[in-house]
Amino acid sequence: MENNIKMGNKPNTLKNAFMASPGPDNFKQAGVLAAKGLCMGTADIIPGVSGGTIALITGIYSDLINAVRSIDAKAIGCMLKFDLKGLAERVHFRFLITLFLGIAVAIVSLAQVMHFLLTTYAEETGSFFFGLILASIFVVIAKAGQKNLSGLLCFLGGGVFAWFIVGLIPVATPDAMWFIFVSGFVGICAMILPGLSGAFILLILGKYAYITGAVKNPLAPGSAIVILVFCTGCAAGLACFSRFLNWLLTNYYQPTLFFLAGLMFGSMRKIWPYKEIVASKMVRGKLHVISTQNIIPDQFTTQIAIALGLAVIGFIIVMALDRFSKTQS
Repeated sequence: MENNIKMGNKPNTLKNAFMASPGPDNFKQAGVLAAKGLCMGTADIIPGVSGGTIALITGIYSDLINAVRSIDAKAIGCMLKFDLKGLAERVHFRFLITLFLGIAVAIVSLAQVMHFLLTTYAEETGSFFFGLILASIFVVIAKAGQKNLSGLLCFLGGGVFAWFIVGLIPVATPDAMWFIFVSGFVGICAMILPGLSGAFILLILGKYAYITGAVKNPLAPGSAIVILVFCTGCAAGLACFSRFLNWLLTNYYQPTLFFLAGLMFGSMRKIWPYKEIVASKMVRGKLHVISTQNIIPDQFTTQIAIALGLAVIGFIIVMALDRFSKTQS
């Protein structure tokens, strides 16, 4: 959609430029979009779960990629020149502000709740998200349309790739600024890909504790430059990868969706709720698990029955959400 829309005889003001950008047209649409952002923010809190998965199953993935793409070199030029009207004409502010408001509310309000659930009811919480992602795979495959050999190969390729990535053991890496930039670039790309968690990628790159330490103590010596370089890497990653994803979805829609469904399938290795610890290490005085392996419980208990029920609930919720999105469309 063209951002610079002619206003007829109306003065081309900042308000008109803002209202002409893609986004919700009324409070009901804004509420629905913010709710989807709330779900995305909740998913981003969960290790191994991506907000991109929620964006895909709620039908806003393409809109999200286009909105991120709207922040291009010309938009940055307008910002540097303090051309607010020109910036509003180019960037999908109405969509981004509404969506990220929901994401921010989820991260701020639910972080402690999700931490409690993951530490106290890990198997039950993991089972719920396992059912959610399993249903999501069916939804995405249905969106892809006709099944064929090329789709199957793309699905298998995505599955093998994600299965390998989530099974990697975090390694020691340099603290040089060039690697901090690379970590931001790669981490943000994973965050918008369904099935891959940006936080988990940072853990694999050995920079999760380093980056979060800088964010928690921004006034400590060197923290500001680390945060700046990391954010610059994130911005560059979004700018480049969003364009690549948009090109894939425009020119290879069906194979891309099959590949994304495969990513989600492979990531289920990380979501499987029953694990045993293989390796762990101390990071900043805290014991962190760095490697686990999936196991199957040797007996059926009430706890497992509850976990199975939660998985079914997660599956049903996604299917109902998909039907609701189709109805709204």
